[in-house]
Amino acid sequence: MGFVHPLSASGDPDFSRVVPCQCRRQNLKKEKLIQLQRYSNLGTLSRLTFDNLLPEGRRDSTVPEANFTQALAIARDFADKPKGWLVLVGANGCGKTHLACAIANRSIDLGLPALYIGASDLLDHLRSAFSPDSELTYDELFEQVKNTPLLILDDLTNAATTTWAKNKLEQLLDHRFNACLPTVITTNVAVEEFDDNLGGHLADPELCQVCSLKGKTSLAKQLGNLDLELLKKMTFNNFDYKRLNLLSQERQNLEQSFNLARSFAESPQGWLVFLGTNGCGKTHLAVAIANHLRNEGRSALFVVVPDLLDHLRSAFSPDSRVSYDDLFEKVKKTQVLILDDFGEHAATPWAQEKLYQLINYRYNARLATVVTTCLSLDEIESRISSRMIDPSLSLVFNIVAPDYRGDTKVNREPRPSQRYSRRGRSS
Repeated sequence: MGFVHPLSASGDPDFSRVVPCQCRRQNLKKEKLIQLQRYSNLGTLSRLTFDNLLPEGRRDSTVPEANFTQALAIARDFADKPKGWLVLVGANGCGKTHLACAIANRSIDLGLPALYIGASDLLDHLRSAFSPDSELTYDELFEQVKNTPLLILDDLTNAATTTWAKNKLEQLLDHRFNACLPTVITTNVAVEEFDDNLGGHLADPELCQVCSLKGKTSLAKQLGNLDLELLKKMTFNNFDYKRLNLLSQERQNLEQSFNLARSFAESPQGWLVFLGTNGCGKTHLAVAIANHLRNEGRSALFVVVPDLLDHLRSAFSPDSRVSYDDLFEKVKKTQVLILDDFGEHAATPWAQEKLYQLINYRYNARLATVVTTCLSLDEIESRISSRMIDPSLSLVFNIVAPDYRGDTKVNREPRPSQRYSRRGRSS
């Protein structure tokens, strides 16, 4: 039937009222759930719930377990009683989006509406709403987001590319702040890095609760894609110092370089400088040292010098997430530093000065360092090369093997073998 007459206080049917029967109530509940899920805009993110979230966080996350567990407890409490703003701050992959979506899904399970949208997607939708073909007008869309009972705004940044975009985000959040509407914000930007208007809202202790999921970010990750992701296959086990068509003295020289690199990896002390042409194997050996140390749980930072200089330049940008001084200090003081492709790109006085400061600091601090370069010692700035050949600290070795891509060539003329001792003299 769908509807029944409830019983009165005396136990007789009350024919003046009708209520849904149990089957009808279940159907209505399902229909409402479908409507709430459609309204939420979660899509495939509806799979992200508290039930399938690891209480200790992802195993590959840099966020400490205790930190994530605390954030999870805060998110659960907010989901049960949404009040004020919850701001989840952390790097990509730390779990903040999962927590935010779990809050939205919990709200839907309780029969309450929640709307999820990414900050950049919101701006794109608002722009497209100006189109005459749009099914939803700009005003309707903006009002819906502004006044939704629970808003999940994912991936908010302070890098709005236009004044219009910045103003739209400010209008949205100003409205929700003044109306005290429950809001969850995820961001990888520290609250203090936002401008005064938005930063003031996020830091307001009466309305906002800021939950930091920031863990220890490795220096390699701060520098970008320089943490051997593409170089993990370069190890001592697959370094071929018996290459085809090498002359006898070249094969012997390459084997010597292999033994020097392996000895350094087993006990990283002093400096090891590899000279040689492109493709001779010096980068493979340098990466093998880094991989060996990492596999043993020891710290090693591998950087390509031109990329390092680019990162230092970009650190001057106001949008940089790491300060120039902080980045440079960490590179200077890292336990074992491997500088690949040194010197060839130091074309400006600024770059030359940065490299000198880096080399001079590690020289005075006697920090373990590996350098590879295509330049000869005479081509490197004298105040740097003089430190590289200091016999009390450094061993310089010239790899005379040719580019491995020339191994198919035959009848090559013998090359003079050069080996630099700790005094920097050839032998």
